[in-house]
Amino acid sequence: MNYKETIDYIHSAYWTGTKTGLTRTRELLSLLGNPERELRFVHVAGTNGKGSFCAMLSSILVCAGYRTGLYTSPYVNRFNERIAVNGLPIPDEDLAELLTRIRPVVEGMKEKPSEFELITCAAMEYYKEQKCDIVVLEVGMGGEWDSTNVITTPELSVITAMAYDHMQYLGNTMAEIAAAKAGIIKPGGTTLIYGENREAEAVFKKVCEEKHNTLVYSHPERIIEKDNTLQGYTFSYPGFDALHLPLLGPHQLHNAALVLRAVELLREKGWRIPKEAVQKGLKTVHWPARMELLHTQPTVLVDGGHNPQGAQAAASALKNLFPGKKIRFLMGVMADKDVETMVETLLPLGEMFYTVTPHNPRAMQAETLAQRLRDLGAKAKPEESLEKGIHAFLTEAGKEDILCAVGSLYLAGDVRRVVQEYYAGKLNF
Repeated sequence: MNYKETIDYIHSAYWTGTKTGLTRTRELLSLLGNPERELRFVHVAGTNGKGSFCAMLSSILVCAGYRTGLYTSPYVNRFNERIAVNGLPIPDEDLAELLTRIRPVVEGMKEKPSEFELITCAAMEYYKEQKCDIVVLEVGMGGEWDSTNVITTPELSVITAMAYDHMQYLGNTMAEIAAAKAGIIKPGGTTLIYGENREAEAVFKKVCEEKHNTLVYSHPERIIEKDNTLQGYTFSYPGFDALHLPLLGPHQLHNAALVLRAVELLREKGWRIPKEAVQKGLKTVHWPARMELLHTQPTVLVDGGHNPQGAQAAASALKNLFPGKKIRFLMGVMADKDVETMVETLLPLGEMFYTVTPHNPRAMQAETLAQRLRDLGAKAKPEESLEKGIHAFLTEAGKEDILCAVGSLYLAGDVRRVVQEYYAGKLNF
């Protein structure tokens, strides 16, 4: 298969649907010779902040000299982003060759895997072949029944910030959601948690006790902010006088505290991570569509937060960066999210809302979202297409305006591409 054929194969209806259990993942990995058994992992679950944590930690590990795999989802611009080594997405030709080789194995299975199961197994094979020293492995959804959870006890299990999301799959209470996330806690290991939710914390503590797993907490109070600009944060942490983080929003300082605690724990386990690697890794980290600055004059940002906590993080970041100023929003959301709470969080900041329908079958229609905004007193303008919405969003703004695209990672990728092409003079609306 060539690259296009490979992507079509991955996304084909053949793989669609949600399938519970780890049987298919384990079977496929076994048929591939169990590549995961030759790898070492940091396994990361949680509701929000997983991607940012993984990006920061993998950047530090690369700077420490380790060949580092990074497995994340969903992608923002290209599928290949989901499988990376040393910060570089898997090349087109490598992905095509890998899936071409795996396809006959899959075709011989009685029960075919889901798309996520297929990609997880392919990633394990790729990381083995690339001789990765360590893999930062992000859970797709939940934890217990996520296909990444076929690994044995990792170097470290990490659970980031908790919130209500994917409730149709994970449960309606925080205890139920936490129990699903706690599925990544393995016997005899070490688990690091964000620790801001007492109900979730109680679940994690109980599971750790049952599995003789050591529970460790992050320490965000150890971070002392020194400077905050559109270029990011400068802050101190015990052992570091001046760390720079180019990611925006107060929540990223909390994520950084979690990362720095993870570094301490990995050092205790024998991983050599010098001070210089931590400094360089944080300074050079890039994680798209997380309150990402795309342009100035006007100021254009994009944030992929897609649930109430994500909306709150975006609102806090905007208030922090632009105190007292109103924002022009481009907003598109998935219909299965808690849209009302998201809207109510952003409403006080909004001068104008352009609503669009993201390119996803689960997306809420632009008119429906606009009406919900109007019902709450907002000025909202639905656009008939995502492209026309971005056009209005950019061209109706003055140089002093602040624009922010929010609501979904499925929206963020399109916004990043169009904005970059438009201001580079490569796109005429």
